[in-house]
Amino acid sequence: MKILCVVRNYAPHAGEMKAEVPKEPTFFMKPDSALNPKQMPLFYPDFTEDLQHEAEIVVKIDRLGKCIEPRFAHRYYHEVALGIDFTARDLQRQAKAARLPWLVSKGFDGSAVVGPFVTLEELGSMQGKERASMDDINFELRLNGSVVQKGNTGEMIFDVDRLIAHISRFMTLRTGDLIFTGTPAGVGPVQIGDVLDGTIEGKTMLHLEIK
Repeated sequence: MKILCVVRNYAPHAGEMKAEVPKEPTFFMKPDSALNPKQMPLFYPDFTEDLQHEAEIVVKIDRLGKCIEPRFAHRYYHEVALGIDFTARDLQRQAKAARLPWLVSKGFDGSAVVGPFVTLEELGSMQGKERASMDDINFELRLNGSVVQKGNTGEMIFDVDRLIAHISRFMTLRTGDLIFTGTPAGVGPVQIGDVLDGTIEGKTMLHLEIK
């Protein structure tokens, strides 16, 4: 199982990171040991002083595929979840300054939190539709009760089908692979004792404590 994470897929987030808006999808990988699918508490790592949240819609691949054309990409998924890509921002800054890989800042144990998956049909029922469109899914992240991130998948620079087509040019997608599709603006630090709650279409789909 691969955890694939898309970089700067919302223009406002690229702006807050003082980075250019990409002209084509860019992604990195987390190891499977980064996955925290049961929303167990995340213990603040002792190697960082700037742990930050990045809320994202996560797509689960449910078919084997390679070199998938965008027009066929919708056949390779039918479930989504809310996820948090945790980043040790200070380690990432140090690695970038030294022009070194920044895997450890993103791939540490527990850094990929994923809530329960729901089908597009289930999301559609929340919206009063037969089936939700991947181009119109609302999500939020609250920190200690206050909204800190809010997005809609229609705001993504590269939609999910484009992401699948691009990634599958370079590596085979397998059943169970996860794609973190990018985070909207509002990323920020968490502290010990904080509580994070995430929603999709107003329904709470993720609850996480920082210990």
